[in-house]
Amino acid sequence: MLTVKGLNQYYSESHILRDVDLTVPTGSCTCLMGRNGVGKTTLLKAIMGLVRIRSGHIEYAGQTLSKTPAHYRARVGIGYVPQGREIFPQLTVEENLLIGLDITGAKHIPERIFELFPILKTMRRRRGGDLSGGQQQQLAIGRALALQPKLLILDEPTEGIQPSIVQEIGQVIRRLNQDDGLTVLLVEQKLPFARKVAEHFSIMERGRLVATGAMPELNDELVRQYLSV
Repeated sequence: MLTVKGLNQYYSESHILRDVDLTVPTGSCTCLMGRNGVGKTTLLKAIMGLVRIRSGHIEYAGQTLSKTPAHYRARVGIGYVPQGREIFPQLTVEENLLIGLDITGAKHIPERIFELFPILKTMRRRRGGDLSGGQQQQLAIGRALALQPKLLILDEPTEGIQPSIVQEIGQVIRRLNQDDGLTVLLVEQKLPFARKVAEHFSIMERGRLVATGAMPELNDELVRQYLSV
């Protein structure tokens, strides 16, 4: 589904991503892991076309995306939920979801969003800024799903969210992946959550990918070396 090869990215003269190779198999849920500041969010932004890359190759569903703009990547089926959610606080829940339709040209919010997040249906007239942090995260995921993507990218979907909604979000990710066949790539710091939702892991350290494998292969040694604070 998604292949990244030899990706290098700089902020000014700071070399952030260093020859990154990443593969996200079709239909899988892959968790990108690592300590703060190792380049995980930058990698997601590079995949989405939100930061420029110096060199390397990004391929999605057989298409080369390395030089295409972000809106094109969304149009061909990549949904993105950024860290911090970035909803429009002055717009209603419904208006936020409708904005997600602009790229596709669709007129109606997919009913599947309300099946996954019933709270959004009951709060569709409420302003996004009036929702709790967990509800805003559900809205951000719903907005990405309005594109009806084939690949969903999530940047720390559980950050700063109450445990009950963390559990709900985990259940939704599993349903999307296992029932709907949606390919998922997420950045996640909470190890128990990652183990529950993801089949594969990739670990970053200082801008490089240093370990990959099936989630059962994420052993204590890797956790101590690359993930422990």
